[in-house]
Amino acid sequence: MAETDPSAIAREMLHAFSTGNTVPALPSSQGVDLAGGYVVEAEFARLRRQSGRETVGLKVGFANKAVLRALKLETIVWAHMYEDTVHYAPGDAAELVLPPHRAPKIEPEIVFKLKQPIPSGGLDGAAVLQHVEWLAIGFEIIDCPFPNWEFKPPDFVAAFGLHLALVVGQPLPVEPNGIAALADALASFKLRVSRNDEFVEQGSGRNSLRSPALCLAELAGAVLRETPQDPLAAGSLVSSGTLTTGHRIQRGETWSVAAEGLPVPGLSLRLVG
Repeated sequence: MAETDPSAIAREMLHAFSTGNTVPALPSSQGVDLAGGYVVEAEFARLRRQSGRETVGLKVGFANKAVLRALKLETIVWAHMYEDTVHYAPGDAAELVLPPHRAPKIEPEIVFKLKQPIPSGGLDGAAVLQHVEWLAIGFEIIDCPFPNWEFKPPDFVAAFGLHLALVVGQPLPVEPNGIAALADALASFKLRVSRNDEFVEQGSGRNSLRSPALCLAELAGAVLRETPQDPLAAGSLVSSGTLTTGHRIQRGETWSVAAEGLPVPGLSLRLVG
């Protein structure tokens, strides 16, 4: 990072996260590159841990081949999630109080819980699922602290991956004798997203690096290369990238998602506040 203070930027990002305030100056405009973005994000995580909020896993960004090419990125990016930002639905429906926000969006994702560390990158879908305890559909709530939702990859990473909350649906256990079929299903399933019972968009597992399982494998390898001091551990959650475009949300709305071709329970989320 060129003549920048990662601690100062991290504190600015933490203030924005906590209050919903806008950050007028992009970190990238201050000389923060992608590696520097991870330095800021690590400091942000340290500050949150210092306040008693432990990390519970990682969320993925830019998990789409076309987007990676457009941004000239070699791999996906990621940021931490926290014990107070991850919520588990008690059944197939949940409520979420929207935290302080500017213009939040909702994204349906496949969430994995690891039962053991992933020792290397380059695994195929079936091989990486050997390390997974369960998977579920989740809704991630994101918001951008920068004006007009404009940012570059280093800014995304430095700004805690735009992560505000993750609501996790009912888990589907990964059984050893079903891994091959599950790997195939993750690469081909569709999902239907609705708002207030009205159809919004159809998504696909292919939108997450051709399969959320392959996205998980890509993340494991990237983390081992870039931040080996903070690997994915047993018990870690991974939210593996949006399966649709992000959609603006408001209090009072109910969003629901149902999968076709993947035996995972659907999820309905009412936004309150």
